[in-house]
Amino acid sequence: MGDASHLWGIDLGGTKIEGVVLDQNNLKKPLLRLRVPTEGEKGYAHIVQQVARLIKMMEDQLGYRPDRVGIGTPGTTDPDSGLMKNSNTTCLNGMPFHKDLEAALRMKVHMANDANCFALAETLLGVVPDKVPDALVVFGVIMGSGVGGGLVVNGRVINGRHGIGGEWGHNFLDESGGPCYCGKHGCVENVISGKSLERYYFEISGKRHLLKDIVAMHRAGTDSYATATIERLLEQFARGLSAIINIIDPDAVVLGGGVGNIDELYTEGIKRLEKYIFNHRLDTQILKPSLGDSAGVFGAAMLARD
Repeated sequence: MGDASHLWGIDLGGTKIEGVVLDQNNLKKPLLRLRVPTEGEKGYAHIVQQVARLIKMMEDQLGYRPDRVGIGTPGTTDPDSGLMKNSNTTCLNGMPFHKDLEAALRMKVHMANDANCFALAETLLGVVPDKVPDALVVFGVIMGSGVGGGLVVNGRVINGRHGIGGEWGHNFLDESGGPCYCGKHGCVENVISGKSLERYYFEISGKRHLLKDIVAMHRAGTDSYATATIERLLEQFARGLSAIINIIDPDAVVLGGGVGNIDELYTEGIKRLEKYIFNHRLDTQILKPSLGDSAGVFGAAMLARD
């Protein structure tokens, strides 16, 4: 076994699996960082093998084997059945991924949803310590091709009774969002995800554009349909996030994902949020993340503290 001060983490993505080793005495400077392709099209067993292959590569480079590893996954493990659910890497769904990984790796595995890992990393290592150092409750938002989230309280991920803690993307937001793949209607994800905003623009304009181009046209004032799309984002973002703030009242909210990079969310979006929360002012800090694509794997490594 190796140095107990080292934390090993794995971030399982749709196209790549990334591993990192952090020293608890200098968490922001990785000792090692490696990647292998996920190759999910080759099936469930192959993904398990790829994770094991990456761990072996890390062992070979560092010259020792840990007794535990943290792993961030798409989807989550059902606490009762032990089976994966809600993963967009669909071959994982319905499978005992946690159990099979522990068997393949022959070590303890601490597992959490990738949005929870993002939230944990930004809470412990990222923007939160810099901007809100005394924060106790942090909500991490993922707004990209989908919408998800993670909740961290006192430096720990809150997974919840069903393993869906923080999953605001499938709360009802607006009827106009239409049917969602989850089986419900009008979900947050179907209204303010990048794909949903691009679809909305097409529905009202008859033209297809990427969200970044829609944002640019809105800022240039050259396309009323682009402005209508961004207005939809700002208004529905405020409505959706106000429900989260009213329920958990976090010290900080960190906005991740491609949609979270849109600057108007931090100006006009916050103004609209102020009118929807159940308070006469908004004290919750709405923050841009600082760790970039490191957040997922750093957060996974932080799971191994337990």
